[in-house]
Amino acid sequence: MRDVLDAWRPVVDEELERLLPRLVDDAYLSSFFGEPSFEYDADAIGATLTEPTWDLLDRGGKRWRAVLCLQFVDGFGADPQAYLPYACVPELLHNGTILVDDIQDEAELRRGDPALHHEHGVDVTLNAGNALYFLPLKIVARNPAGHDAETRLRAWEMLVTELNRTHLGQGMDIRWHNQRPIDVSEAEYLEMCACKTGCLGRIAARLGAVVTEQSVEVERHVARYAERLSIAFQVADDLLDVEHTLEGVEAFGKAVGNDIREGKKTLMVVHAAEHAPPDDLARLEAILWAEDNSEAEVREAVDILQSAGSVDYARERAQDIAASAREYLDAVDLDPEIETNLKEFTRFVVERES
Repeated sequence: MRDVLDAWRPVVDEELERLLPRLVDDAYLSSFFGEPSFEYDADAIGATLTEPTWDLLDRGGKRWRAVLCLQFVDGFGADPQAYLPYACVPELLHNGTILVDDIQDEAELRRGDPALHHEHGVDVTLNAGNALYFLPLKIVARNPAGHDAETRLRAWEMLVTELNRTHLGQGMDIRWHNQRPIDVSEAEYLEMCACKTGCLGRIAARLGAVVTEQSVEVERHVARYAERLSIAFQVADDLLDVEHTLEGVEAFGKAVGNDIREGKKTLMVVHAAEHAPPDDLARLEAILWAEDNSEAEVREAVDILQSAGSVDYARERAQDIAASAREYLDAVDLDPEIETNLKEFTRFVVERES
């Protein structure tokens, strides 16, 4: 699957640049957004929308959500090149959530450089992030594949549903971050992931089904696959943060022990709250709640997670959830090669090292 990602990423980036050029002018703005009532300030729009967006995109990212959409289009027998604009929808949404999330989380780094709000300002970054929530809706409205009204409405309704659920998940995550006690059940944690991380995966898969006019039942199966894939990805991402902390190296351009420093309630933390001795739990809560943590405190928190068996538990759950994702593909008629790619992707997300 890594080869598939590597092959498609430059193609996706080229389409992203067509949809949102690095340099915007009046002709592009009028064509994409409509004629101005008076006069656009292209320089101002570029500085507050395209520059921060491309600053983030140029820093990296696997573009796996876009590629996931294209894999489903291809798997259903359609030409993925004809549906590239739709594949950019979840990618633009993902980067919009990053811009906003980093402000809410008070993140210091993103993909190896200062988080965007430290370089462009909170006001500019929020504006760009919010714009990236709405820009994908414009792509669907422009109807690049020439769908009938019923198919376009189906895509719109799906996006509205998923984007609303995204903020349910983010709200849960924020609430847990803002309270000291670790009072979260595993089911609640998994629902948060299903809403916050899963929604973008579901959008990618569901768009692939909708634009190729698959049945509602097929759309439901691929959505479940993508949801489980996304949850496994999130659990594995949290595991990598711990593993790289143990190794003493920075991962993904994030500070070592980033999740501990942010006080993040991961699946490992949720598990430890139920299985760690009371004194260890109290200490873990204190470290997660602290405004700043030393390297020794970060390592202490990781040691508590390890002692409670929480790291091993999270690794097993990630593998189980990834396996459950594969089962949903068995009920869908896909090109065999694409089905193999999609099943391998569920293994890739939990076995990757970066």
